[in-house]
Amino acid sequence: MLTKVKMLFSDSSREIKRLSKLVQKINEFEKEFVSLSDEELRNKTHLFIEDLQNGKTLDDIKTEAFAVVREASKRVLGMRHFDVQLLGGLVLHEGNIAEMQTGEGKTLVATLPSYLHALENKGVHVITANEYLARRDYEKMGKIHEFLGLKVGLNISQIPPSGKKEAYAAHITYGTGNEFGFDYLRDNMVHDFSQKVQRPLNYAIVDEIDSILIDEARTPLIIANKSSHGAELFYISAEIMRGFKADVDYELFSETKQVYLKDEGANKIERAFGIDNLYDAEHQDLLHNITQSLKAFVVMKNDVDYIVKDKKIVLIDKFTGRIMEGRSFSEGLHQAIEAKEGLPISEENETQASITIQNYFRMYKKLAGMTGSATPSKEEFRDTYDLNVVSIPPNKTVQRIDQDELFYINKEAKINRILEEVESMHKMGRPVLIGTTSIEQSETLSGYLKKRGIKHEILNAKTEEDEANIIIRAGQKGKVMLATNMAGRGTDITLGEGVKELGGLHIIGTERHESFRIDMQLRGRAGRQGDPGSTIFIISKEDDLFIHYDKDEMEKYEKKIKTDETGLITSPDPSKFVFKVQETVEYAHHSSRSHLLKLDNVLDSQSKVIYSMRDRLLKAEMSETFPELADYIKNYTLKVIEKYCIETIPTGEWNTKGLFEELGFVFINFTLTPEILEDKSREEITELVLRDYEKLEKQILSLQNDEELGKQLKMFMLQVIDTNWIQHLDLMTQIKDGIHLRGYGQEDPYRTFEKEAVGEFDQLLFEIQSGVSVRFIEYIKSQYQFEPDTF
Repeated sequence: MLTKVKMLFSDSSREIKRLSKLVQKINEFEKEFVSLSDEELRNKTHLFIEDLQNGKTLDDIKTEAFAVVREASKRVLGMRHFDVQLLGGLVLHEGNIAEMQTGEGKTLVATLPSYLHALENKGVHVITANEYLARRDYEKMGKIHEFLGLKVGLNISQIPPSGKKEAYAAHITYGTGNEFGFDYLRDNMVHDFSQKVQRPLNYAIVDEIDSILIDEARTPLIIANKSSHGAELFYISAEIMRGFKADVDYELFSETKQVYLKDEGANKIERAFGIDNLYDAEHQDLLHNITQSLKAFVVMKNDVDYIVKDKKIVLIDKFTGRIMEGRSFSEGLHQAIEAKEGLPISEENETQASITIQNYFRMYKKLAGMTGSATPSKEEFRDTYDLNVVSIPPNKTVQRIDQDELFYINKEAKINRILEEVESMHKMGRPVLIGTTSIEQSETLSGYLKKRGIKHEILNAKTEEDEANIIIRAGQKGKVMLATNMAGRGTDITLGEGVKELGGLHIIGTERHESFRIDMQLRGRAGRQGDPGSTIFIISKEDDLFIHYDKDEMEKYEKKIKTDETGLITSPDPSKFVFKVQETVEYAHHSSRSHLLKLDNVLDSQSKVIYSMRDRLLKAEMSETFPELADYIKNYTLKVIEKYCIETIPTGEWNTKGLFEELGFVFINFTLTPEILEDKSREEITELVLRDYEKLEKQILSLQNDEELGKQLKMFMLQVIDTNWIQHLDLMTQIKDGIHLRGYGQEDPYRTFEKEAVGEFDQLLFEIQSGVSVRFIEYIKSQYQFEPDTF
């Protein structure tokens, strides 16, 4: 452990030594820049931009640019960057993490590299932990950038798309990590390229980077909506289906278990809903509902595919014949069966888009961050994000005294000691900040403080802004404040008059957090900028951290425990044991994040394929969508041939009837028959089918000047891609949920998941090609008449 610490500090020391030479160069500009007028200083921005356009790099101009920002800050905010803040800015510019203690002015540090990178006008995102901090930094720090002629934007949840687009177009955009991530997902769900709000992800500075990229990274960002299929519509569709007749209203192909509407059936639907053409793009939701209802009535059989149990549809595993508890059919089929059986319609949540925090932030061309507590997660930052941690020395020597923790046998003894500590400090007039891990714990301690007549304040605010306004008062003389460990993070506590002489702010931690980094953050609330202060953790064996720890290990430790008369554990060394527990829990959380990332990496690569397909469509001219459709149909055709002409099966046993049926829905004027295809090799069948495809391609391309049809086609293709992608995400979720069971069978669960995911993705692409081909050809058939000898 000591060796690792020495390596850490030696690494940082070398970096600090190297960067300190650049700080000297920045300082050399100060005397010159002081004499510049505001206009002359502002004009530096235009000169830098010209330099970059003429071939210079950001590294070429960084020292002068930093000096310009420092001079602007002095004039606009009355704040001059310390040398250590310049160091921090250089670390951020190079795409690393600047570890700076609480109170060192990280917010001001970010103005340096954000200005430098903004000169390229490719977008700079300054990301904070909450919307209050984003707005605060946008309003305050943004003044520096605006003074220098740059545009600054704010991206928070209440802003409409038009406002977001403007915010992203700015040189520098302030906002929260979640909002940036959700905007990325929403951008990949739009149906017009002009609706996108983000530019390509260029450079991001993440404040409290350990909180955003580590603590919040166990949960992916998910956009999910209730299924758009309403219960009433399912019941109406079910009633219509009850009157449908085989071979009149629909046709079932027993070989492929596929069912399609015939013209009479489509006409009945159109009359029932008062519409002209069921296959119009605007009626895709209705068509989807009708298709699922038809499948529910014609294909899905009670006691074969499902049973009705306790007024619910329960799936049957076709391979084992057993019921599959907790599973459901997707894409509205489950609800269609419920309507068929006259049961209440259940709500369906559909995951429409998803991404992990890790995979979102790894898309930035350059990523950097700041925090007071990055060192414990140094390896994870490097392995996951390719970020190095550089510890920046404080501007003034730290005077804070961090006392050893007091570990008690039970909560009662712990609370007694906490109350004694508060009373002792309160009598001296020293401000006390009591850090808790929950609101419930804060309220419990508040009750004890009231009984002792100690006036205090609880930080239990409903908004981040209230938190900041309350926490800032924690350094006043005689103040006692209860706050959760993370409350008010990002706001400095300034000491009141006469408090320094008393010893400064005293921090009492009432429980060790699952992460050592959070403990570091709590300690860091005291002793800012060389102020005096002290911290102590008063904890007990009955705290949540130890209750959920491994029982066997806990019992071993308990057998060795010795206490004094107050219940304080004196041996074995409490600090070593507490560190061991925290290390174990931290490792479990790290494993959880690693597990999530390994699984999501597969989906992430798949989503990029789907998103690029969507982007290609969104950017395409109307006429360009028809060749794209032709490619979809060709790929679909070749896949269908592969599906039925399986080379491991003798030629005479191939299902040529199924091949004919499936391709017959796509090919206008199909000239082939099952008899013609019989006993042919795959190569011969492919050659024959492609002859008909070439005729079909000419028919399709003959329509490409029809702009209205092009719009319909683009909408069809996007809807089919999105519908199938949502279904794929649902399927992947089900596979992920059961992946842990693979370990019991001596399988590598990640390799198995990757293999299954690739197979399912191939099927997804086939379903997209199939859906686009079949649906749009149906639409074309309903609108155009093609004579057999047209081509």
